[in-house]
Amino acid sequence: MSSLRSNFSSALIRLGEPLRASLKLDSFKDAIPRVGMAVGNNQESSHIEALVRWMVGLAPALELNLKNTHDGRISEWAEDIIFLIDEITNPESPSRFNFHSGTQPLVEAAFLAQAFLRAPKALWYGLSEEVKENVLNCLLSSRQIRPHFNNWLLFSAMIEAFLCSIGKPWDRMRVDYALRQHQQWYVGDGTYGDGAEFHWDYYNSFVILPMLLDILDAVQGQHSEWDRMRPLVLLRAQRQAVVLERMIGPDGSYPLIGRSLAYRCGFLHVLAQLAWQQRLPASLDAGAVRAAMWAVIEKTLGRAENYDENGWLQIGINGHQPGVGENYISTGSLYLCSVAFLPLGLEESAPFWSLPEKPWTQRACFWLGQDISLDKALK
Repeated sequence: MSSLRSNFSSALIRLGEPLRASLKLDSFKDAIPRVGMAVGNNQESSHIEALVRWMVGLAPALELNLKNTHDGRISEWAEDIIFLIDEITNPESPSRFNFHSGTQPLVEAAFLAQAFLRAPKALWYGLSEEVKENVLNCLLSSRQIRPHFNNWLLFSAMIEAFLCSIGKPWDRMRVDYALRQHQQWYVGDGTYGDGAEFHWDYYNSFVILPMLLDILDAVQGQHSEWDRMRPLVLLRAQRQAVVLERMIGPDGSYPLIGRSLAYRCGFLHVLAQLAWQQRLPASLDAGAVRAAMWAVIEKTLGRAENYDENGWLQIGINGHQPGVGENYISTGSLYLCSVAFLPLGLEESAPFWSLPEKPWTQRACFWLGQDISLDKALK
């Protein structure tokens, strides 16, 4: 395994080590620190947030390792994750989570469904029939939660798309409503409003475009109008990826704008997803994207201060900076940063890993004085 791939996998495993350590406790729920401004349901769901958000980023690597063990340490995680899925869905478990109380559980149910979509063989079909039934009951119970009128519509749709993918009864209306509404919220140049108004933040990458891509892939062939959306959404995602690449500074920094900055390198989500799916736009060199992504990962996860004494992430962007944590941010929320590691689902021979490193746009321009290409809006 190349040193670069090893760096990626080691960083992802480091994120998950506290979860593995929690297996030694009587209750997984008791393992995670209760810190930050998050109150009520957000603190109660913190352990679930940590698990499912880490799973969303780890899933492709788990799926790949079913075929060929690229990293034995990642392979070992599958059994641990299956145990934890049982823990949070088993009605008899002290760590059983109520997926229909309050509002936050809808978010985590959606991320759990997205992880299953990204690793169906390693995760979903690796479960016993009893655990599958428990998971389905939990996901279905989340239908009681009314999503906010913004990107949350995609959380409801993601759960239904997963049910469709495994041949279970699903609610087409929740999918259709989310897709149609986001078509109306498109504001141009590869960007959607998070609701009726545009926000300067990274939610197009955190949630909106990755979930649109996964949902449309999961329901492919179910409705001609949805199928017509797929190439259009891909074009928009590719434009968003170009914008993100150009935002990455020569040293791996990026503009600190908008909410949820404590997700750190999770801002790379759509760029990482297209790299993993080998759907990057032709204007982006995979070797340059890999270098840029690693620079961001090092910038946001490399400092020892990012972690507490037990290895859990602390609220911050580049160290322990609790001032950037909104009232919905808890320790578990931070693990959405795992989505930066989606390319670990690629074979080592894929261009993302095999192409030589190249400078990304800002490094080429500002540090090396190299010529760069013009940027053009998506029409």
